[in-house]
Amino acid sequence: MGSVKDLEVIRKPEQEVMGIGRFHFSDRYSVFDWGEMPDHIEGKGASLCLMGAYCFERLEERGIKTHYRGLVDARGRVIRFDELDEPTNIMEINLVNVYKPRAYIENGKLKYDYSVYTPNLKNYLLPLEIIYRNGLPEGSSIFKRLEQGLITLKDLGLDHMPKPGERLSKPIFDVSTKLEEGDRYISWDEAKRIAGLTDEEVEEIKNILLKVDETITEIAEKANLVNEDGKIELAFDPNRLLMVVDVVGTLDECRFTYKGMHVSKEIARIYYRRTEWAREVEGAKKKAREEGIENWKTLVKTAPPKLEPKL
Repeated sequence: MGSVKDLEVIRKPEQEVMGIGRFHFSDRYSVFDWGEMPDHIEGKGASLCLMGAYCFERLEERGIKTHYRGLVDARGRVIRFDELDEPTNIMEINLVNVYKPRAYIENGKLKYDYSVYTPNLKNYLLPLEIIYRNGLPEGSSIFKRLEQGLITLKDLGLDHMPKPGERLSKPIFDVSTKLEEGDRYISWDEAKRIAGLTDEEVEEIKNILLKVDETITEIAEKANLVNEDGKIELAFDPNRLLMVVDVVGTLDECRFTYKGMHVSKEIARIYYRRTEWAREVEGAKKKAREEGIENWKTLVKTAPPKLEPKL
């Protein structure tokens, strides 16, 4: 079971053959990598399933390869979005292999061995989350990373200190780890090294990210929404061709605003940032990194509170 969706494996992937699976989108949600939160949001699962399917089909129309196979209706048929008679929360997908980096402790620090990933490996999930940023709304991690000196204006291609709510003249492309205990922002050079990528493949990833960003922006504009930022996941198929996997364009993967107001799960993030639980989570992640503790959640003693009824 995932934090927000469950995976049903119909046929397992082999070394160079994709498998088949189905995502069952739930009404659960997660913030700060915690996993299932105490509240459920009615109708969320079907909504995200349909949003993701619609975006996948638009991407495929533009020549972007994905692992999407279709939606599963009440009769068990695998169909396209426009063939659906009623909402569904089930999406059929192709599956690739997931090779996790090996965790180990060195000088009291938790580290990861990514040697399994090589330029010759095929049919696998890249251990990366690929992020685009069209704006820097309040709450963007960019501001904290700048404040802590973890990133520079030069890294971002900026010539001035940005302000919350600022729109960017061109998108920033960011990357983080995917399969470590906690997501960690890294440079593109490190991403290339740990994921077993060539220079050409890194450039192709950026080109795919730009096309995904443009597609989601166009879709969002039809609903008068602003596509502030979002993430995608990628995999290599059995021919080592890149394809978009997981799900794209939903309120979980993207941050949208409407006239400056958040309309994604950023609303929940804002609420929880004020809580003792969130402060404990941040401290636990920091301590785990510094002391080589693999599961930071064991350090959190406070349970997340329920959302206020009005939310």
